[in-house]
Amino acid sequence: MSALVAARAPLPRAILISARYARRSVPARSMAHSASALSKTPLYDFHVQNGAKMVPFAGYHMPLSYGDVGAIASHKHVRESVGLFDVGHMVQSIFRGPSATAFLEHLTPSTLRTLSPYSSTLSVLLNEQGGIIDDTIITKHAEDSYYVVTNAGRRDRDLAWFKSQIEQWNAGQYAREHGAVSHELLDGWGLLALQGPEAAQYLQGLTSFDLRELTFGKCAFVPIEGFSLHVARGGYTGEDGFEISIPPSQTVEVAQLLSKPPVQLTGLGARDSLRLEAGMCLYGQDLDENTSPVEAGLSWVIGKERRQEGNFIGAELVLKHLKEGPPRRRVGLTVEGAPARQGAKIFETSGKEQIGAVTSGIPSPTLGKNIAMGYVQNGFHKKGTEVAVEVRGKLRGAVLTPMPFVPSRYYRG
Repeated sequence: MSALVAARAPLPRAILISARYARRSVPARSMAHSASALSKTPLYDFHVQNGAKMVPFAGYHMPLSYGDVGAIASHKHVRESVGLFDVGHMVQSIFRGPSATAFLEHLTPSTLRTLSPYSSTLSVLLNEQGGIIDDTIITKHAEDSYYVVTNAGRRDRDLAWFKSQIEQWNAGQYAREHGAVSHELLDGWGLLALQGPEAAQYLQGLTSFDLRELTFGKCAFVPIEGFSLHVARGGYTGEDGFEISIPPSQTVEVAQLLSKPPVQLTGLGARDSLRLEAGMCLYGQDLDENTSPVEAGLSWVIGKERRQEGNFIGAELVLKHLKEGPPRRRVGLTVEGAPARQGAKIFETSGKEQIGAVTSGIPSPTLGKNIAMGYVQNGFHKKGTEVAVEVRGKLRGAVLTPMPFVPSRYYRG
């Protein structure tokens, strides 16, 4: 979730993009697990059979790329046609109970009571200090039932948080009066993301359900070649697309159904560049427990009623940032010359005062220029502001640029 704008930098031709380049586009922190400790999604063998280069990511063996198709070629295919991503490493949960809405509104600053059934919203789990434990997609099935997806890299932290908070909640007066909450982990379930301008046409060929009824942020149980699957319209690329939750016994067969031409299997290398062009955050780089949603440019997830009530975890700091302004803000950048990577320092134009740092950065395959996102001191965050970024020991000119860098093409009906 972010933005950048700079002079054009030459990009290697898509057909020559190497695994080495693709690896550089995947956050290094995500590849720091020992092979013996890594988990596998239900599609591990499917990936290997399809020529995937497997790498460590968020505690899992995940596909970086497939065969001799490089990250840039895969990226462009998703922008122009349709790609399929395995996101089965993500943590899928169901929260049930008469007080489920109130419980999740306690954990997050979002207004869920007015969310329509089978609708979704981006939200954040907050710690007591108002920092982001994780970003999450919350889907309301009913007042007493929610489907929640959280990040694989935060699995242990999130599950421990859910457990402790449910125990406290169910011991409290509200739950005693209105009913308890339970948490079901959909362990071993598959999750596939079909993304790109041709995604709807391809999926429509496999179902009698009229996908025109499924607009961005909506979901339904959709019959797909004999399977009844939870399909949500949205994704992590900025393109039209669907995220499909699949029971363990059906995951491989559904992946085979969804991976025929023109669909191209797509790995982490392209996923990272697509999400950055779309201005979307990656937890652990662009978000962490020391960052508030206001600093992160996610104030829009904080409901109007919640701002008035202030009855969510971490509300004191969040409301203070809303009222007084945060000390820093997430911004998009376009950078001249070489691309700025995570950790690159951001200075005011003279280069004397550091005002922030880059959290994510790539050469944009779509735009042919270097884009990045990062945080700068409040007051330096206005779009069009010129700054300097230190790249390879040299200060490069950069301009603060609105995000998304590439216009989103969600289907809204």
